Amino acid sequence: MSAINVTQVQVLNNPQMFMTPLQFEIQYECLQPLANDLEWKLTYVGSAESDAHDQVLDTVLVGPVAVGSYKFVFQADPPDISRIPQSDILGVTVLLLTCSYNDVEFIRVGYYVNNDYHDQFEELRENPPATVQIDKVVRNILEEKPRVTRFPCEFDTPSIPTASGMEGEAGGAMMGEDMENVQPGYGYDADAAAKMGYDQQQGYADQQQGFGFAAGHGPTEVQY
Repeated sequence: MSAINVTQVQVLNNPQMFMTPLQFEIQYECLQPLANDLEWKLTYVGSAESDAHDQVLDTVLVGPVAVGSYKFVFQADPPDISRIPQSDILGVTVLLLTCSYNDVEFIRVGYYVNNDYHDQFEELRENPPATVQIDKVVRNILEEKPRVTRFPCEFDTPSIPTASGMEGEAGGAMMGEDMENVQPGYGYDADAAAKMGYDQQQGYADQQQGFGFAAGHGPTEVQY
């Protein structure tokens, strides 16, 4: 059982203009005291063709963490468009919200993001300029269908493998929809899927759609 159970992530202020900061309200439970910090990270995938265009928008350390339930808002600046190929600014890409403990990632929440010119600039959609006019672009995070992938993490207590546990590690367990059906209308992108933790042969390590619940700079963390 994981020491941290992320119960809900809510995308705030969405959709919004591209250059507006991103905000996520994160709720999680800590089931055992943790001596070290949790590291939350938000990564913007600049291009499905190369990891060189990925941008870590921000990281935040939270801890030590006592047993209890927590909620905080993670805010990050938008990506630097000078580091994104012009051909990849508009269209669909991916945002990754991850959390690690002792440098071991144990959860990854992936969102598809659609960037397009605002409705009032229909002429730019029909005749896009060579250089994207970023001040007229709307960012829409497709928050209804997050893809949640969980990875093994020992936290502060090394696990003792069991026969059933070793059998379960062989192929990985896949829950929820196939990636082909994640976002109808946008198609399947193997590179983007891989960044969300998907492998066409193995599936997800432990993947599902949503959290099983109703689905920064200086975060304000509240224990309740």
